[in-house]
Amino acid sequence: MIESADAPARSAARAFASPQAGIGHPEYRQRHSGRVTCMASLDPSLNIAAANADFFRQFARSSTDICGRSIYDFLHPSARSVLPRHFTRLSDGQRARFVERVVAMPVADRVFSAEMTGVAVCGEGDGLTGIVVMVSPDEEAPDNQDAACLPKPLLTPLDARILEGVATGTSTVQLAARLYLSRQGVEYHVGLMLRRLKAPNRAALVSRAYSKGILTVGNWPPRVLPEFVKK
Repeated sequence: MIESADAPARSAARAFASPQAGIGHPEYRQRHSGRVTCMASLDPSLNIAAANADFFRQFARSSTDICGRSIYDFLHPSARSVLPRHFTRLSDGQRARFVERVVAMPVADRVFSAEMTGVAVCGEGDGLTGIVVMVSPDEEAPDNQDAACLPKPLLTPLDARILEGVATGTSTVQLAARLYLSRQGVEYHVGLMLRRLKAPNRAALVSRAYSKGILTVGNWPPRVLPEFVKK
């Protein structure tokens, strides 16, 4: 069931059924089979006009709390360094869709990593009328290790700076230049942290760092707590 903020906005809900959204495409069904998919229809200003029940459940909010607000209100601040170029390409007609990894923040004390797919929806004359976004949360790996059980200190000072950079959405190239490392050096340290926190990708690494208390939700820019850093 699709819910929207008001009667005029309900027209945006029809974007979910648009062939451009590709929801019925075999590739989409194969990739998202058995997974929760939170769907939202955005207006050209990236405000949420309508969303499905999975979106409201995953983000733990009602339609009144969600519809009419910017999609960025429900994403980690690092999304603003990654997603604008994707949305611009959709708006300019350079791309029909994009797939990007994001960290979502449904409520103040919870985060999760996810794959976001954005699809341009065009009306008559091929003008952009909106964007459908599909957010598929990553499956959390079983983990009985809470923050109190994590070895401390867990990270070297360099690891901490790299994790903070990853959490702000800084690219490998930018981190390498900032920290006077090679790109391979940055990837090596990221790889170590991925294994240490049992995370499959960077977005999941950031999500797990928040959930373990290594990074504190609500702080921007992100900072690793001192007790997790080797002296």
